Amino acid sequence: MQIKMVPGDSAGTVTAFYLSSQNSEHDEIDFEFLGNRTAQPYILQTNVFTGGTGNREQRIYLWFDPTKEYHSYSVLWNLYQIVFFVDDVPIRVFKNSKDLGVRFPFDQPMKIYSSLWNADDWATRGGLEKTDWAKAPFVASYRGFHIDGCEASVQAKFCATQGKRWWDQKEFQDLDALQYRRLRWVRQKYTIYNYCTDRVRFPTLPPECKRDRDI
Repeated sequence: MQIKMVPGDSAGTVTAFYLSSQNSEHDEIDFEFLGNRTAQPYILQTNVFTGGTGNREQRIYLWFDPTKEYHSYSVLWNLYQIVFFVDDVPIRVFKNSKDLGVRFPFDQPMKIYSSLWNADDWATRGGLEKTDWAKAPFVASYRGFHIDGCEASVQAKFCATQGKRWWDQKEFQDLDALQYRRLRWVRQKYTIYNYCTDRVRFPTLPPECKRDRDI
């Protein structure tokens, strides 16, 4: 998906692009763009919910102004990993760590959503900056939507073509060397919060973090 974010004073707003399941044990894969005051940078927050549990937030600054031009935001989701991309640069990896006791969202289908909503109780500076409704309407623009995926009912437990499509092949089961270098670049230069390094919230390192190269 290509998106151009809300320009100007977007404090308090969240533009979201995400996948979400329909069943009780909730799975979700989130891009959330947290607005800010004019001339202050957007923050991109990602999160992964598995079996109804999230709390895996990561936040980065972008290396461009997302309000000026369209940029691509995409997800690779297969049996082996979830990868978040910005303009084909991997910004986050969530590996299948079921062998470590970490649930992985692959037992139910998800639908794709996008929304723009008021979250001024937390989105900008922890809720200190409120939405200025005098600046409404708040408009994000979209184009170039494309999806490759397995169509399935909301009750399906697996994809009928599992293992046969391009995203299941060996080259997509892990990042390559260049992609890992780019991920490390994002980690070093633009990451401002990573749940894997938050010892106040998580005194014990979540088991997936080392495998995801988040530490």
